[in-house]
Order: sequence, then structure tokens, then C-alpha cells
Amino acid sequence: MTEPRRNRVLLVFLDGVGLGARDPRRNPLFAAPMSFLRSLLGDLPSLGRRSITSPEAICVAADANLGVPGLPQSGTGQSTLYTGKNTARIIRQHFGPYLYSTLKPVVEQHNIFEQLCDNGDGLSVALANAFPQRFFDYLAGPRRRMVAGMYAALTAGVPFRDIDALKNGIAVSTDITAERWAQIGHPDAPVVRPREAGGILAGVADNHDFTLFEYFTTDKAGHAMDMDLAVSTLTDVDDMLRGIYEHVDRTRTLVIVTSDHGNLEEIGIKTHTRHPVPLLLFGNHGDFPVRSVTSISHLVPAIRSFLQG
Repeated sequence: MTEPRRNRVLLVFLDGVGLGARDPRRNPLFAAPMSFLRSLLGDLPSLGRRSITSPEAICVAADANLGVPGLPQSGTGQSTLYTGKNTARIIRQHFGPYLYSTLKPVVEQHNIFEQLCDNGDGLSVALANAFPQRFFDYLAGPRRRMVAGMYAALTAGVPFRDIDALKNGIAVSTDITAERWAQIGHPDAPVVRPREAGGILAGVADNHDFTLFEYFTTDKAGHAMDMDLAVSTLTDVDDMLRGIYEHVDRTRTLVIVTSDHGNLEEIGIKTHTRHPVPLLLFGNHGDFPVRSVTSISHLVPAIRSFLQG
């Protein structure tokens, strides 16, 4: 008897990318070529066009404000995104970039890795990022500060991938290309093009039920208010997504691309924004309850429903 085909999810997290105006002077998304996303969707999402459906993909807007005044921050945004719990409401404020101390137990108990591994279905999970030796040295210390995704993986027992995984083509550097690794103690680290990195991510995703990849340079470019860096960063992201699309098993794997708060889309503003964030789906997206995801707090329940349904 043939086992039923199981769905898989690759979640690509982009820090600090919201929906902005269709103005290339303000919004790098419209200044960068974005040739893959334009071909996939037929257009790019914006505040004026928050929902796009094409033959192969769908993109909708998701609220990142979480019913709390002030500017959304990474600590509460990412912990909400990865747990399905509105952590900004729990502590009654937006907080970041690292985890607020009282939120650590919430992430430990409710993170998506823990939820998927504890359901009895034998789902396999992976964090696809590769980390240099200095990260492992930090883990051996007090670990006073960690971002939500890494803390979730640590507490759920998800293995962190290292230089060997990078060399063996089963992990992708957090900067996508690994160009910086030579400067941080790994001169032998293989440098790849973003499109190649996308193919590697596709390979990891094809071997796990749920895979997460995190990318933070988008938020850094927004805070720097550097249009050239933002365009270059988005071009790398677009090329990486093209590589994923070309190599992933799109009949089984759903690729989700989303963020925790706005920032990059308003390059002239140093702070975050209260704009919604995009939720992009391609691949095996037909049965995903995308219309139920109106807030970043709804993503984990939707993923669980998709993987366990």
C-alpha cells in the first residue's frame, strides 16, 4: 500500500520588509529589477495592490501591528511569527530586536519546531542557515541575547548547521552567498551565487517536512537608509527565490516568503513602519488556507493545518 503524499513547507523569512508605495524613489522593491517576482506574480505587491493572484503564486498582506500601539519590532514580531501567539499583546508592547525575557518560555513551549515535532506524526524539521564557528562559541557562553528563530531551534533541539554543512551543500549562509565568511575565520568557505543558494535551499526543503531559512540584511539596509544596498539586497533575494523555484519539488513543497514588520519599503525612514507585510506563496499552495492569514500571528496555525491535514 502506497503511503499518502505529505505536504512540505519551506519558510523563507526576510527581516523588515513591508508593503510600500509604488515609488522607486522611496521603495527599493520598485527600484530593483525583481525579474523573478515580476514574472511569477505579473506585478509587485504594494500598499495600493495588497493582493495578487497569478497562475503559479499568490501574495497577500498580513498585519504586523498585532493590535499594539507603536512601531513593530523584531523580537515580538518574529516570536509571534514562529509561535502563532501574539507576543506583543502578551507583554503589551513591541520589543526587539532580541527576545524579551518573559517571552522565552512562550517561544520554548510554542515554537513551530516544537509544535510539529510533538504532534506524533513524525514530521522532520530543519533550520537551513549555516553558522560560523564564532556562533557556536557564543552558544557555549551565557547566551544572553538571541533572536526568536535561533532560540526556537535551540530549545527544540533542531541542529545548527556549520561550515561542514556549508561545504557539503546542505546549508546556506545567513548572508546567502557566504562572501563574508573569509573575514570571520573561514577562508575556505565556498562562495555561491544567490541562485545557487536557492537550489541548495530547495534540496534541504525536499528532505524535510518543514524548513526555515532566515535572512536579516533586508532590515539592515532599511536602517542604513541605503538605496544601493537595498537594491543589491533585494536582487540577491530575487535570484535566490528563482533558484528555489527552479529546483524545489513544487508538486509537494509550498514555499512561503514573509516578514515580521515593515522597514525596507520606506528607504528614507530609519525606523520600522506600521505597514503590513507580504505573504508570498508558490509551489504547492492550492490547499493552504491563505485567506485565514490576515496577521503574522495566524501563520503557524495555517502551516500546521497544511502539514497535518
